[in-house]
Amino acid sequence: MPRQCTRKPGTRSRGLRTGVAALLSVGAALSLALSPSAVRVTTPSMPHGGDALRPVAVGSSGPTADECAALSAATMNRLIAGMPPGSVSVAGLNLDTGTRVRYDADTQVVTASVIKLDILEALLLAHRDDGTVLAGSELDQATAMIVNSDNDAATALWNAVGGDGSGLQEATERLGADATTTDPNGYWGLSTSDADDQLTLLSDLVDAGPLTPSDRRLALGLMTRVEPDQAWGISAIADPATPTALKDGWLDIDDDDGRWATGSVGMLTLHGHRVLLAVLTQHNPSEQDGIALVEALARAAGTTLDCS
Repeated sequence: MPRQCTRKPGTRSRGLRTGVAALLSVGAALSLALSPSAVRVTTPSMPHGGDALRPVAVGSSGPTADECAALSAATMNRLIAGMPPGSVSVAGLNLDTGTRVRYDADTQVVTASVIKLDILEALLLAHRDDGTVLAGSELDQATAMIVNSDNDAATALWNAVGGDGSGLQEATERLGADATTTDPNGYWGLSTSDADDQLTLLSDLVDAGPLTPSDRRLALGLMTRVEPDQAWGISAIADPATPTALKDGWLDIDDDDGRWATGSVGMLTLHGHRVLLAVLTQHNPSEQDGIALVEALARAAGTTLDCS
């Protein structure tokens, strides 16, 4: 069985029992900073490999949208040169301008702990169906799963939402992530998804839809409290002193000769603009290589998302 994502050695849990009111307050503050906008992604993927797009000259008036997209794609082409096909999936949306970026956004990638966001949303959806709220031990487990990336908590909630059967898969499809496949053998870190689906799950946290406003605030509140040493990835391009809500994942995979899947999904502020961004990668030689690739891809995506 592969190792699932967990807290890095030497980190300490920071008190798992947190009041619902405090979490809603954090989520509400982030909701004000990152207010809702429709985010369904339907545009074609940018190409890579073969005829790679090359950087273009940028005039004094600044690059056009097409030039920004070409620069992003050319950078991503270089970043993954020599990697096996299907190594990355990237999608993002600037909520303020409507600018989108997609690079192999429908490529299936092993999720590692990124799937924990899906588990959380499925859990919140189940409580909505039952007319109840997330509280007590399940709230403690959800906090540990997102804030500390605790694997035991993730396994407990995976079982609670029917991860070993059809329950989680059905909830995932209701949430709009119909290309995501939860692992049928219970190894939740080996579930697969693509950046398009992850962007949809992020949109569920800012748009009216399957989840209630309080559910969305709760989830965002947890995602803004991720342990600092686990807050790498898309946060690399966030404006200083602004809130970033994210969930990262990292996993070495036996069936891939011990190579690593690393990913980062969430919401951030980029030069004052509210941005949703999902970056998934696999076939990385090491965990640190994977983290470096995720952050470099995020920066490349930022070239387009920040283009005006």
